[in-house]
Amino acid sequence: MPEQLTVGVGAGARHLGVDRVVDLGPLHPSAHGAYRLRLTVRGDADDPVIVDAEPLVGHLHRGAEKLFEVRDYRQVLTLANRHDWLAAFCNELAVALAVERMTGMDVPARAQWLRALLCELNRLMAHLVFLAPLTRSPGGTEGTAAALRGREAVQAVLEEASGGRVHFMFNRIGGLREDVPAGWTERVATAVSTVDLDVVEAHAVTDRLAGVGVLQREAALALGVTGPIGRASGVDLDLRRDDPLPAYRELDVRPVVRTEGDALARVRCLVDEARQSVELVARCLERLPSGPVNLRLPKAVKAPEGSVYTRVEAPLGTSGVHLASRGEKTPWRLKLRTPSFNNVQALSALLPGTRVADLAAVLGSFAVVVGDIDK
Repeated sequence: MPEQLTVGVGAGARHLGVDRVVDLGPLHPSAHGAYRLRLTVRGDADDPVIVDAEPLVGHLHRGAEKLFEVRDYRQVLTLANRHDWLAAFCNELAVALAVERMTGMDVPARAQWLRALLCELNRLMAHLVFLAPLTRSPGGTEGTAAALRGREAVQAVLEEASGGRVHFMFNRIGGLREDVPAGWTERVATAVSTVDLDVVEAHAVTDRLAGVGVLQREAALALGVTGPIGRASGVDLDLRRDDPLPAYRELDVRPVVRTEGDALARVRCLVDEARQSVELVARCLERLPSGPVNLRLPKAVKAPEGSVYTRVEAPLGTSGVHLASRGEKTPWRLKLRTPSFNNVQALSALLPGTRVADLAAVLGSFAVVVGDIDK
C-alpha cells in the first residue's frame, strides 16, 4: 500500500508516489449545510486523481425524530418541513399522509389536487436552485439570471398561497390549512410561463460534465439512491407513477430516466424534470375541482395503535415516514427516510477515478441538502 500523507486543502507541495488524504470541509460545497469529504488522491500534483472518497456527516445533527415524539400531530407538521428546506411542502405531506391513513380520513378532492400542484411547484423551485450555480461561466450570467428569475417567480406564488417563503407549513391533517387566494391559479400560470428552461439548459448542460463522476446503476440500487440522481443512472423509480397519490393517478407521470450515470446525465435529468413539472402544473390547473380543502377535526388528533409507512416523490427522491402509534396524541415513533441520507453515500462510489480538476463540476451535479442527511 502506498505511503499516505494528510494535507489540507490548498497545500501545494509535490509528493510524488504518495497518497494524499485531503479533508474537504466541513464546508458548504452546495450552500445547503455542512458536510465533509475525506478524499484520498494519487498522482502528479499537477493532475491528481481521487482514488477513495468518504463522506462524513453529522455536523448538522438536529434530533428531529426525537422532537417529534413530544409533540402532537399538528405540532409535528411545523417541524416536518425543516430537514430539507428545498422540499418543505413534500415533507409536510409525507407526515400528514401517515396520520390520515392510520385514521382512515378521506381528504377532499380539491385538497388532493392542490397538494399535487404544490408538490410540482416545490419540485420546480428546488431544481432551479440546484441548476443556478451550474449556469455560471466566463461567457456571461444570462443562464444564472434566468434560473434565479424562474426560482423567484415560483417561490413567490408558493409564498402567496402559504404565507411562508421557505417553511410553508401549509399542509394539515385532513387537507390544507386554507384555500388558495382568489386569482392565485392565474398567477401560477403566469409564473411558470416565465421560467425559461431553454436558456438554463444552454448554460448548465456543457461537455465538461460528460463522462465524469459516473454512478453505475448497480451501485445506485445497492445504496438506495432515488430521485434524479438515481434516475440518471437508470433507476426507473418515480413514486408519482409507482405509488401515486390520488391526483397523480390521473396525470400519467412518465419518469425522466437516463442510463449514462455521469454528471451530464444528472444535470439533464434536473432540467427535463423541471420541464415536466411545468407541464404537470398546467394540467393540475386545468383539472382543479372546487370544494373544501380540509376536514373538521377534533381538538386532539389521535392515531390508532399500530404503524404505517407512507412515502412521496420529493425533489431529491423518496421521502418516507414510518409512524408507530400507541393510540396517543403524540407519535410513539416517527422515523424519516430522507433521500439525501441515502444519496450522499453514492459519492464514495462515483468519485474514485475522478480528476481533482473535475471535482467541482461533479459535486455541482450531485444535489443534496445536508439537513436531510443530519436529521
